[in-house]
Amino acid sequence: MLTWLVPQLWGSGVVAVHGTMFRPAELDGFIAERAGRLIGLLTYDIAGDMLEIVTLNAIERRVGIGTMLVDAAVSVARRSGCHQIRLTTTNDNVDALRFYQRRGFRLAELRPGAVDRSRRDKPEIPRTGDYGIPLRDEIDLMLLV
Repeated sequence: MLTWLVPQLWGSGVVAVHGTMFRPAELDGFIAERAGRLIGLLTYDIAGDMLEIVTLNAIERRVGIGTMLVDAAVSVARRSGCHQIRLTTTNDNVDALRFYQRRGFRLAELRPGAVDRSRRDKPEIPRTGDYGIPLRDEIDLMLLV
């Protein structure tokens, strides 16, 4: 199912973050459905005591889908013995920065020029992001669990 969905949501079957190329269709995750229709997706990777949210898409926004998916990831992190959840977003994604911080995530790291470097391996990454903001940098957020 995810093999067609991930490219539709992310522009290709690969997500490039912090110098790593993830294939979300091959990761663990959650799908949210309503009346048999897909309304959300979260994929994650666990390494040691950290759960990394690789993708989060709420097809319908501002109705609690993203929160429900993040809560499910927090539950998995706790059951798996993880001490933190991390994720990466980009400098243009002000909606995501608002969303995650309102749910307790804190800014953890800024990587200036990281998107520019990822664009070498994934040239389909656009140069301009949300709200016409040049897409250049990665921002990590962290939640202790």
